[in-house]
Amino acid sequence: MYSVTNPSKIIDFEWDRWNLEKSLKKHKITPKESEEIFLDKDQLVLKDIKHSQKEARFNIIGKTTKKKVLFATFTLRSNKVRIISARSANAKERKLYEKI
Repeated sequence: MYSVTNPSKIIDFEWDRWNLEKSLKKHKITPKESEEIFLDKDQLVLKDIKHSQKEARFNIIGKTTKKKVLFATFTLRSNKVRIISARSANAKERKLYEKI
């Protein structure tokens, strides 16, 4: 388990347009909600070894300000977080988050 870089060091978030549209249309998750989980003091971050061949990828589970538990995949590029996908956490992921 990892902690995302210090949130104060994150300068910006970056989205691929297609992934942004997918998160909005398919999962009903806004960019703002996805970004909020990086500020959750109880966030859970795990390396995504399966998808880290070209660059290091991570999965994060965290709560939004409205207490919605989300799961997102991201990578770090300099001081930017590039969110690859975001959705509501499934039951197994919520349970894992609640253990911390």
